[in-house]
Amino acid sequence: MRPFFLGSLIIFHGFVYSQRNGKNYPQFEYKDFHFGAMLGTTSTTYRYEINDAGLIQDSIQNILFNRMPGLAIHVPVISWNPHAVFNIRFVPSISFHETEIKYQYLNRGKLKQKITRTQPTVLNFPLLLKLNTKRLNNFSAYAISGFSYSLDLASQEGVLQNSEDPILKLKRHDFAYQVGGGFDFYLEYFKFGVDIKLSNGITNLLIQDNTFFSNPLNSLKSQIWWFSLTFEG
Repeated sequence: MRPFFLGSLIIFHGFVYSQRNGKNYPQFEYKDFHFGAMLGTTSTTYRYEINDAGLIQDSIQNILFNRMPGLAIHVPVISWNPHAVFNIRFVPSISFHETEIKYQYLNRGKLKQKITRTQPTVLNFPLLLKLNTKRLNNFSAYAISGFSYSLDLASQEGVLQNSEDPILKLKRHDFAYQVGGGFDFYLEYFKFGVDIKLSNGITNLLIQDNTFFSNPLNSLKSQIWWFSLTFEG
């Protein structure tokens, strides 16, 4: 709720401020290229498929995925603007994610749990299409969609398992599609944007190596919410 509340407050304040004076950057949307930077937070979990045989083997009763906050730094933001209505954007970034996964299982008739965490550090290379509404004084809205390739710098794909303390191993490479939307505010010296995107992975990241954590699963696909603030000049 905190990111949502903060985002709503920023949008409201930006809208009021942007309408107070005359039109800023009157030719901004007609430039061929824009450059900038983006900062944001993430919330990461996984879409998963259960392996029923694995559940029975380890007496797993339930698997819970808890989203954890993350950080994303996008530099540079490169926007090619063939038309005022649509832009093609390349927004490379480095992002830091964390998800807590709880496995609840029966042991001698008692319900117990084991916890593991995924903590990828990811280089992202998204190519996005941004569709803009008509500018209203110093305000406009937009929708955005596209695809991305990601490389997990912290992947433990090649790490040998410790049978006493296993880990949930994920693949290094991921592909995903993104959809979202946001608002642009044309301020005196730069354009300020606020957006939210959903990224759904299409790659099965799970490495099935027959451990307690991987046995109950057939697949894991990334699902990430991105809340971002953009600064373009």
